[in-house]
Parts: sequence; structure tokens; C-alpha cells
Amino acid sequence: MSQVIIRSFEEFEKFNGQQIGSSDYFKITQDQINLFADATHDHQWIHTNPERAKKEGAFGNTIAHGYLTLSIVPHLWEQIVDVRNLKMMINYGIESLRFASPVLVDQEVKLHATLKSVMNLRGTVKAEVQVKLEIKDQKKPAFTGVLIFLYHFMD
Repeated sequence: MSQVIIRSFEEFEKFNGQQIGSSDYFKITQDQINLFADATHDHQWIHTNPERAKKEGAFGNTIAHGYLTLSIVPHLWEQIVDVRNLKMMINYGIESLRFASPVLVDQEVKLHATLKSVMNLRGTVKAEVQVKLEIKDQKKPAFTGVLIFLYHFMD
């Protein structure tokens, strides 16, 4: 994996309409799922009860919360892009998010990112990034969507 370094709107603009890159694989563990359940108060058995999930669940094991898979995006995004010279970055929105396939416990996921568009809005850079969270050895991704970031560069 080679990380892209971005320091300005002009450097972002070079990737407009292009794939920026992909992260490393990241394993989703039962401990992570349980901690996420505690943080969000979502203790549904399909996430937190391995024995019941194996017996009664549709997937043969526990699955990660969809929002857990989404919440690891900042970690994976930072493996793809190192945005420097920043005053501030804001997560502005998500468009067209679709959870296509569940991520089972101990599966590995990888983020793929394409710069859909980048605009300079009077000094604030709005980047729309098309993302896909691949599940290792699976045809369907965990999710697809467009993440919108606002970057405020130093100069």
C-alpha cells in the first residue's frame, strides 16, 4: 500500500475522478463487536451472542454492526490518504450508503476509495469520495457510498 500525500486543493484536484487507493485489510473481532455494542447500547444477539448466532442466526456466526464497519472508515482512510497542512477536517455527510453484505466475526475488510469530485468553496475544499468496503474472499462488499469531507487548509 502506498499512501497519497495531499497538502492543498490543487493536489486533491489531480485525483479528481480517479481511484486514490486502498487500505490494508482489517480484521473485525468479537471483542470489537462487543465494545461497539457497549458504546451504542445495541446488544442484539446476532452481534454479541456467538452460541445463539451459530444455532439460530442466518449467517452461522455473529456479525458486525453495519455502523461498526462504517466507523472504522477514518482509520482505513488515513491508510490511503495523508492530508497535511490542515487547520481542520470535518466529516460533512454520507450519500447513497448501502449495506450490501454482513461482515462476519473474524472476517477482514479493506477500503477502496475513488475521488468522485473535489471543489474549492471559497477556501474550503469539499471532497466527495466514493468508497467500497470489500470483504476478503467475498463477491459483495460490506457497503458502498459517497463520503463527503470538508478540508480547511492552512494556506
